[in-house]
Amino acid sequence: MKTNLKVILLLFFVVSLFSLAQNNPIKPYGALPTKDQVEWQQLEYYMFIHFGPNTFTNVEWGNGKENPKVFNPSDLDCRQWAATAKAAGMKGIIITAKHHDGFCLWPSKYSTHTVRESPWKDGKGDVLRELSDACREYDLKFGVYLSPWDQNHPAYGTPQYNEIFSNTLDEVLSSYGEVFEQWFDGANGEGHEGKKQVYDWDMFHKTVYRNQPHAVIFSDIGPGCRWMGNERGVAGKTNWSTLNITGFGPGRDAPASEILNTGQQGGEAWVPAETDVSIRPGWFYSPDTDDKVKSVEKLMDIYYTSVGRNSNLLLNVPPDRRGRIHATDSVRLMEFRRAREEAFADNLAIKASLKVSSTRKDTTTTWNKSEAYNILDDSYNTYWTPNENELNPSIEIDLKKIQTFNRLLLQEYIPLGQRVKSFTVKYWDAKKKTWVNLAEETTIGYKRILRFPSVATQKLKIEFNTLACPVISTVAVYDAPELSVAEKVVDDKDRIDVKNWKLLSPQSLESSIVNENDNRYLKIDKATSLIVDLGKAFKFSGFSYTPVAKEQSSNILKYNFYISPDGTKWIKIKDNQIFNNVANNPIKQRVKLTENVEARYIKLEVLETADFGNHYFVAGLDIYK
Repeated sequence: MKTNLKVILLLFFVVSLFSLAQNNPIKPYGALPTKDQVEWQQLEYYMFIHFGPNTFTNVEWGNGKENPKVFNPSDLDCRQWAATAKAAGMKGIIITAKHHDGFCLWPSKYSTHTVRESPWKDGKGDVLRELSDACREYDLKFGVYLSPWDQNHPAYGTPQYNEIFSNTLDEVLSSYGEVFEQWFDGANGEGHEGKKQVYDWDMFHKTVYRNQPHAVIFSDIGPGCRWMGNERGVAGKTNWSTLNITGFGPGRDAPASEILNTGQQGGEAWVPAETDVSIRPGWFYSPDTDDKVKSVEKLMDIYYTSVGRNSNLLLNVPPDRRGRIHATDSVRLMEFRRAREEAFADNLAIKASLKVSSTRKDTTTTWNKSEAYNILDDSYNTYWTPNENELNPSIEIDLKKIQTFNRLLLQEYIPLGQRVKSFTVKYWDAKKKTWVNLAEETTIGYKRILRFPSVATQKLKIEFNTLACPVISTVAVYDAPELSVAEKVVDDKDRIDVKNWKLLSPQSLESSIVNENDNRYLKIDKATSLIVDLGKAFKFSGFSYTPVAKEQSSNILKYNFYISPDGTKWIKIKDNQIFNNVANNPIKQRVKLTENVEARYIKLEVLETADFGNHYFVAGLDIYK
């Protein structure tokens, strides 16, 4: 009886210890990600595909009036897209199933502007079917972009349209298997008889979740993930995955781009950042940009300012008019993968010894995840955390010998929240026998990668300033090959010489600013048109406008364009036109005229700016032979 009592007491003691450890878990902090959001963040890098009539018309935003017969890829191969994405190290593909022109890449029963009306495969093709099948074959996630703006559908701008768009969503999301991300933007233009559509986002979201309960929904404010404020590939150095979303909406109702870029400390909702950027200057394929594909150096820079700043990278690679990814883009993607692999091939800290300020005392059993050396293993789900109330802990890493390195990778275990407010990195100067500051940074989140000039040392130290005790999953040290971020610049060979141009309006400004050879720009009252004397009459086939390279600024959105032989009699040749996507992607806007014209004078009349202000910006203006 006594023996049995001893056994019972011993078992009670062991169970009590286990229960004590299990009943003192790390308390979650702040807004938290769902399981689907954590899995989405771990994808890190996937492909965007912009493909449709714009591919064949050489414009960025179609107007819905294009003949569907222009869509006729000669050799479309979605398996080639998927094979390229897989070989590039990407984890999925998101395709523009319907862009703002309303053209559907599947034979939708809710539209008459689809592949069914095109000559491709005699109207019997379905790009979404072919791509979703290819993604499954190559073990890639499949996602869709459907723009709520529809410049073709006659119901757009009426109360009935929201139901039609919801049915369109339902059609796509129920027909092609699992969808990992539903991509929305807030583009909202004029519809039938100039009417504006008031989108029913609540209905749209319910339609998504009814069909795809695990899909992450992208928009300016999520709810699954957010736009990070620009299309240049640069997330904020400070980047919180939390955001205040109450009272805001997608598009013009979104928070300021500066807030989207950085998130908000203590934000009410978990809405992590996604960085969307194109491998070319524009989003759709154009033969004019075959020699303007981003360099591997630039792509690496984008990787560090996206994935390396707590954001996923959605890299657009537009198929050409054959329906294949162009060889230049494909080769660049392979070079980009090789550069990433070389940069992160050898973690110099893998066999380091560690000294930490503390480790949670209530979780020091063998089954506990919180030991310091967990930061050096290959598992994201193991971590180190200090005592519960320690908000300024530190980790000291001894590399065992002097090592040269220039990269530091850190990860927080985000299922328990984003906790690190800032941190300082120091290295040990053996000669001076002192710690020297190497970097002072702010947030970490799922992943943060620091770049700095090469340092040779045996020891480094990381000191944290946190909102709650940090939960650090990974610390890694690398010596990456240094690359230049210089971009190849290709001049427009058919640009007309501007040396004899004279700016007639506004008269008080210097005419030399009309060209884009420096960083100056004009700021002009919106009521004043831009008028240029070309010096003599020229025959030309198009013109370009260069905006100021800042999102959501006073760049020209809508305009009229005129020509004149004498500066008195004006002929309007472009009426109420839009510089496509200039608010979010302020790059040079090249406009092709329907026919060649001859004139000595040109006039740009501004109807609307991207920020709806009273002034507009001009960084450059050109005409083309």
